[in-house]
Amino acid sequence: MMSVMLRVGTAAALVIGLAAAPDLRPNQAEGAPSVLPLRQRKAVMDGWVKLRLERILPEEMRRYGFDMWLVICNEGVEDPVFRALVPEDPWAIRRLSMLVFYDRGAQGVERILIAHHDKEFYTKDWKEGSETQWQALARVVKARNPKRIGINQAVKVPFGDGLTAGLKQKLVDALGPDLAARLQSAEDLAVAMLERRLPEEIALYHQVVFLTRAIIREAFSSRATTPEVTTTDDLAWWVQERVVALGLERTSQGSMSILRAKSAGPMDNVIRRGDLVHCDEGLKYLGLLTDLHEWAYVPRPGETDVPAGLKEALRKGNRMQDILVGEFRVGRSGTEILAAALEKGRAEGLKPRVYTHPIGVHLHSAGTVIGLPDQQEQDPIRDRDVEGRRGDYPLRIDTTHAIELSINASVPEWGGQEVRFPVEQQAFFSASGVQFIGGRQTEIYVVR
Repeated sequence: MMSVMLRVGTAAALVIGLAAAPDLRPNQAEGAPSVLPLRQRKAVMDGWVKLRLERILPEEMRRYGFDMWLVICNEGVEDPVFRALVPEDPWAIRRLSMLVFYDRGAQGVERILIAHHDKEFYTKDWKEGSETQWQALARVVKARNPKRIGINQAVKVPFGDGLTAGLKQKLVDALGPDLAARLQSAEDLAVAMLERRLPEEIALYHQVVFLTRAIIREAFSSRATTPEVTTTDDLAWWVQERVVALGLERTSQGSMSILRAKSAGPMDNVIRRGDLVHCDEGLKYLGLLTDLHEWAYVPRPGETDVPAGLKEALRKGNRMQDILVGEFRVGRSGTEILAAALEKGRAEGLKPRVYTHPIGVHLHSAGTVIGLPDQQEQDPIRDRDVEGRRGDYPLRIDTTHAIELSINASVPEWGGQEVRFPVEQQAFFSASGVQFIGGRQTEIYVVR
């Protein structure tokens, strides 16, 4: 076990245990969490792309029976899977990019680029000036004569639907009737390339979560929160500004909200003593995203601890998370996991709602969805839409998930008032089971 120090103020530091992950050296001023400079971030992310192409791509092409896979997209209209396959570059596509993957069996998967630019890990095959890109693509495909050509055209999962209708028509015209008849949807292949995480990624994903939690913990301190003065809007914007100031990317607007005893008076957005403050925050670092719900209590004068009823609410939320991940099985659909977890949670009186989603290189990412906030039971009508079908997608190992759900709990100290209590933490599902990435909140922070 080693430790990485994430500085969360000029006078104090948060030290978090870190297992099996290298230290990230600071490039920020005193008082800032440690993050890599851009040049080193690119080296890390490009290393992951290379490993993904070498390890995961051959497995998944063979799993789904494709001897060729085409990823074609225009600048500004990227295929969702494109950046998972190329080196990190803010301007990753110049005009039109074509990636061709051809499985040569024992010789491995050939990686061909037909584009206006060069990309590491690919061999460029386009005679610019003497042929168009579409002519080059047709030549490359005809020379290899593949039996099944995968394209990103989906009916189940949006992340596998990156080929636009216009580009599909141009592709069909370029290939001609014989080869065009071999085109088949590769949406499952695209999803697999997005959702599977490398061990090397998980090792650093812990630190991405640690950074997020350090910023949240700092927000729930006197540095950012002044009881009776700071509003939830103030605090939400403080987090957003903090993320940007550290050279990290925002993933959403984020939010802060308040749970307050009804006896304390009317609800407003000023954070007051006796309030329980909730955040829904995340960031993007090293191409990986976070999405966390965490809680802090603002003690009343004379209080030294969080009321026991609120502690119990968090315990119940953690318990429901344990029930949910205990239902994770390879090949089981999100709908099946949802039904099993809800049954057990209800039997324990937790009054749960489950809305867990994949997370990784996108916020609500590729893979199986386990419930939606407004969809807790199987609905034959609603299940016909895309989100419903995503619940039928099978769970696979080496995938990451935002374990997001809520329970209802009564708070004795608030006169038995029932509150809805959401929790959310990142988790990695592997052959060894489920591991919470960067830990999870099991104790409510105290704003002092």
